[in-house]
Amino acid sequence: MNILSLDNISKHYGDKMLFSEVSLHVNDYDKIGLIGVNGTGKTTLLRIIAGVEGLDDGEYRLTNGMNIEYLPQNPEYNPESTILEQVFRADHPVISIIRDYEYTLTKLEKTPSDDLQEKLISLSSKMDSSNAWELESTVKTILTKLGISEFDLKMKQLSGGLRKRVALACALITPCDLLILDEPTNHMDHETITWLEDYLKSRKGALLMVTHDRYFLDHVVNKTIELDLGTLYTYTGNYSEFLEKKIERKTMEQTMQAKKKQLYKSELAWIRKGALARSTKQKARIQRFEELSDSLDGQQTSESMDISVAHSRLGGKIIEWENVSKSYGEKNIIKDFSYILTREDRIGIIGPNGAGKSTLLNLITGNLSPDKGKVDTGTTVKIGYFTQESADMDENLRAIEYIKEGAEFITTADNIKISASQMMEKFLFNSDLQWSYIKKLSGGEKRRLYLLRILMDAPNVLILDEPTNDLDLETLNVLENYLEDFNGAIITVSHDRYFLNKICNKIFAFEEDQKIMINTGNFDDYMQKRNLWINENKKSESKSDKSNSYKEKPKNNSIPKLSYKEKLEFEKIYDEIDQLETKISKLDEQMIENATDYVKLQELVNEKESLEDELLHKMEREEYLSGIEEARKAMKSKSESVKQLV
Repeated sequence: MNILSLDNISKHYGDKMLFSEVSLHVNDYDKIGLIGVNGTGKTTLLRIIAGVEGLDDGEYRLTNGMNIEYLPQNPEYNPESTILEQVFRADHPVISIIRDYEYTLTKLEKTPSDDLQEKLISLSSKMDSSNAWELESTVKTILTKLGISEFDLKMKQLSGGLRKRVALACALITPCDLLILDEPTNHMDHETITWLEDYLKSRKGALLMVTHDRYFLDHVVNKTIELDLGTLYTYTGNYSEFLEKKIERKTMEQTMQAKKKQLYKSELAWIRKGALARSTKQKARIQRFEELSDSLDGQQTSESMDISVAHSRLGGKIIEWENVSKSYGEKNIIKDFSYILTREDRIGIIGPNGAGKSTLLNLITGNLSPDKGKVDTGTTVKIGYFTQESADMDENLRAIEYIKEGAEFITTADNIKISASQMMEKFLFNSDLQWSYIKKLSGGEKRRLYLLRILMDAPNVLILDEPTNDLDLETLNVLENYLEDFNGAIITVSHDRYFLNKICNKIFAFEEDQKIMINTGNFDDYMQKRNLWINENKKSESKSDKSNSYKEKPKNNSIPKLSYKEKLEFEKIYDEIDQLETKISKLDEQMIENATDYVKLQELVNEKESLEDELLHKMEREEYLSGIEEARKAMKSKSESVKQLV
C-alpha cells in the first residue's frame, strides 16, 4: 500500500538549490536509508516528508488515514517536563491512556490512596477495552532497552545523549504508518544499536532514516535513496548493494560523458567553420551545441579525493600509561591501567555509555590528571584532538578563514604544497561553501570543517572522540582514506562498527570492575574473542560449581560416611526442596496476576530465577548425599555378609 508520494518537488534556500523536480514514493513495506553529502538537503527532505516544512514546487500526497512520526536530529523538549511526560507526549488515544495509567501507578506507589486506587482500576478497564496492554508491554521493553528508568527526572537534568534516547523512545512507542528517524544511532553504545537494529527490522510499517552507520544500513534497509547534486537516485537493496549499483551508474555516466565530449568536439569543429543559422536545421543544431556546452560546463563531481598529508616528526617515545586510575567521587572509572603506545597503533575504544571512554581520552591529552599513576608523553608528540563538541568555532568567520587560521598551506607526503582552499575542495567544500559563513553551514558541514582544521595542523598522534557522529558517508570515506595513510598513532572512541573494522588493529574494551581489556585485531576480532571468552568462563564456572557440589568419590576399600555437618544437611534437605518448589509455584501464580505490571513482573522473574538456581543446587546436593548414604549402607551390608561367611 502506498503511504506517501512526492512528485517533481523542488526546494531552494535563497540562491542555493537543494533539489529540483525529484520524486519519491513510500510504500508500507519500505525500509529506506537516505544518504548524501552533508548540506545537500537530506534533513530538509525529511522535514518535507514529515510535513513540517513546505515545498517550492511539486506535489505532496499523503494517503488518507496514514500517520507519520518524525524524530529530528536535535529534538525539541520542555526542560521542566519529566521523562514520563516527555515520553508519552504523543497525541494518540491509546498512548494517552497508557500515559494516564503509568502516571497514576507511579503516584500510587509513592502516596497510596483510595482515590488513586479507584482511578487505577478505571484506567485498567480502559486499557482492557483499548487493547493497550500489548503496546504498554512494548513501551516498557523499549524504555528498558534504551536505558530509561527514572521517569521522575526532569529533561533539563539529563545529558544530551539521554535526551536523544528519550526522544527516540517517544518516536518508537507512537503508533504510525511511516517512522522517520534522523541519525538515530548517535550517542548509543554497541549493545543498544544492535537491539535497535533488530527492533526496526521486525517493526511493521514503513521506515525512512538518515544514518552514517553503514552496518546499520546493511542490516535494516531494503531500499536506498541518494541525494546527489540536487538529484534523487533510488536503489533497491541495502548499503552494500547501493555501492555496487552506484558504481554501475557512475560507469554509465562516465561513458555517456565521454560520448558527450566526443560529440562536443565534433560540433565545436563545425561551429568553428563558421556555421550560420540560415536554416531551421542549422538553428536547431547550434541550439543543441549550446545545451551540450552548458551541460559539460556544469558537470560536477561529489567523489572523494586522496588527502594523504605529511605529519610532524614523531620520535621513539610516544605516550606511556603506568598504573593509571581515575575516580569521580566514590565511582571508580579507570583502575590500574598500563600501556605503551606505538607508532603503528590504531586503537578503538569501546564500552557502555558512562564507562569512562572520554575520560581516558582526556587523561591522554592532559585535560584531566590521574588520581594515581602517570601518563608520560614524548617530547615530539603533536596531538590532534577531535572532540564531540566543535569547540572555539567562531561562527561569524567564513569557512576558509577558519581553516586558514590553522594553516595557509600544508605539505603532502610527496612534498607538494596544497593550499587551504585546495584542501577544502578535497574535503568536499566547493568554492561557494568555502566562502559561506560558518553559522550558515549545516551541523554535519561544521563537523567536517572542524575535522579538517585539526588535520591541517599536521598532528602525529590523532585522538578522535566519536568522529563518525554527524559526518556523511562520503566524508567518512575521505577520513578513512586519510587515516589508512596516516603515519602515526590513532586512538578513537567510536560506536561505528564499520569504522572500527576498517581502521583499528587493537580494541580497548571497558569491561566490569573498571578494567580495560586489550585485544589485538579489529572490532569483529574482539567480538569473536569475547564470545569465546564468555563461553569458556561459563564452562569454567560450571566445572567449579560441580567440584564444589560433589566431593571426591570414596574409595571402594573404605566405608563412606557423612560428616556431622552433612548429616544435618541431609536431614533437612528434602523439606528445603519442598519449600523451594512451593515458593516457585506461588511465584508462577503472582506472575500471572501481575502480567500487566512490567516492573513487578521483572522483579518476580528475577526472584524465580534465583530460587530455581537454589533449587538446582539443593537437588544436586541431595543426589550427592543420598548417594553416599546408599553406598554406606551397601558397603555395611556387604561387610556384615563377609563376617557371617567367615
